[in-house]
Amino acid sequence: MTLISQERAILFADVVGSTSLYEKLGDKPAANAIEACLAQVREAVASQGGQVVKTIGDEIMAVFNTAAASCEAAKSMQHRMSMMAHVERIKLAIRVGFHYGPVLEDKGDFFGDGVNTAARLAGLAKANEIYTSGATAMALPVELRMALRDMSAISVKGKQDELQVYQVIWEESEDATSLVGMQSSSRVEVALHIRIGDRSLEFPRDKSVLSLGRDEGADVQVREKTASRRHAKIERRGVQYYLVDESTNGTYLHIDGDREILLRRDQTLLRGSGRISFGTSGAKSEESLFFECE
Repeated sequence: MTLISQERAILFADVVGSTSLYEKLGDKPAANAIEACLAQVREAVASQGGQVVKTIGDEIMAVFNTAAASCEAAKSMQHRMSMMAHVERIKLAIRVGFHYGPVLEDKGDFFGDGVNTAARLAGLAKANEIYTSGATAMALPVELRMALRDMSAISVKGKQDELQVYQVIWEESEDATSLVGMQSSSRVEVALHIRIGDRSLEFPRDKSVLSLGRDEGADVQVREKTASRRHAKIERRGVQYYLVDESTNGTYLHIDGDREILLRRDQTLLRGSGRISFGTSGAKSEESLFFECE
């Protein structure tokens, strides 16, 4: 079965020190205190149009359509928690991590590298903190980027490459710093190499969009019979490249090391190297496009 990839923001929020709460308060009072925290988290999710995917003990996983909505929800969670009363002189706290990027959905649940990244970010955060990724920072509007602190690249379990991490500053403070790291990263050049049939090219420096399809006017003409005349496009956004499907039959993407996914009127981030097929799976395709980001 080919699963459909979607650009979504995944957020994890969990109560800090829940084990010690049970030891200090007892089972029922601790369970009530944790549920009160999670109720605040759920309200913050709903306030930004998000959806709670599941609750696992003292942790909630939520999904949002945009990076901005997940960021605003995360800040709302922390503000709500800051106003909660102490429970028997114990100040309750949560930690939050969120990531925007390609995820796979199956029967209302989400999984894939995007979900794993969000979970790792939540694990890196401490009480009262919010962490997000460099890719998510790129997708945020300018006004939200100004509330980010560059935590530099961090080695994360389960990922080969270091993860660029940013802390979301949600409290008004003189210590809040602007996103200096994002400004410097905009000068980094990332090349995209493309090969289709006997043709090879590099994404032109003077263009931000490459059109793909059977149309003779397409920037990259595709001979695959199942391809649409204006099938898809690759957009350069800052230092990242996105594949955007505009076709009738969908666009199949296989990133090396991952499962093949199907895009239908959706978009996803291109990373590493892989294969793009037009209207049919790469296993059956007569002509696929191969790419490499470096």
